[in-house]
Amino acid sequence: MKVTKAIFPVAGLGTRFLPATKANPKEMLPVVDKPLIQYAVEEAVAAGITELIFVTSSSKRAIEDHFDSNYELESSLLERGKFDLLNIVRDILPEGVSCAYVRQKSPQGLGHAVWCAKPLVMNEPFAVLLADDLIDGGKKSCLQQMVDVYQQNHASVVAVEPIAREESKKYGVVDVVTINESVMSVRGIVEKPEPQLAPSTLGVVGRYILTPRIFTLLEEMNRGANGEIQLTDAIARLLQEEKVSALQFQGKRYDCGSKLGYLEATVAYALKHPELAKDFKQLLQSMTACLA
Repeated sequence: MKVTKAIFPVAGLGTRFLPATKANPKEMLPVVDKPLIQYAVEEAVAAGITELIFVTSSSKRAIEDHFDSNYELESSLLERGKFDLLNIVRDILPEGVSCAYVRQKSPQGLGHAVWCAKPLVMNEPFAVLLADDLIDGGKKSCLQQMVDVYQQNHASVVAVEPIAREESKKYGVVDVVTINESVMSVRGIVEKPEPQLAPSTLGVVGRYILTPRIFTLLEEMNRGANGEIQLTDAIARLLQEEKVSALQFQGKRYDCGSKLGYLEATVAYALKHPELAKDFKQLLQSMTACLA
């Protein structure tokens, strides 16, 4: 089966960005002129996803509004002849792509958030994208690279990248057997291991393609790291029954869950923005000269 559904877990509180996220979802924080969640959605749509499933909380209405029509805004832009801006607003969600929303009543971990989407996914393979991880894949997005791997073996795929061993406590870490230059077979996965216990220096980042078997395993999971239901633990169980691949994707990941990573992403995307790149580069050069 083709991968046409994607889950976006967006119910988190975004405490690392307080007070900015007190009344505004962290996924709506802009990188230049688009919110983080829009970058993730665009990546999914470019990879063939047609059904977007957002796992939200009561404070995330701004995400629903962003992907809905705003007739008052559109009418105002039309009346004033601002057709370029009108097209930008109307093209946020392409034709043929639908959105659905399900509430996660309380924060119980990524695994629980994914499980909340089960009634909307049913018995199909699906993708999971974490908007905190903004990935610039270049000509082929990270998720498209993963879809290509999935279509070859019809098994779950996780995206991985090299990490410093001392950073292992922030990631799910995989134990792998190399198949080719970028694709590996996963034989073990551990959530947030101590550096000396980490099976490798390959950390899982916020992109997954999973088979529906994961839902049953999530239902059976006990709470793991941080007292939460961890998706990593369910994938470890899945390995006992099914093959799981790891893809060391081509591209650059920006950890926009951290303030420094968010600033890095903003600078990088501004430097390649068609309207801003030249002037922004000059601004950075002048600021750098002041710091020298």
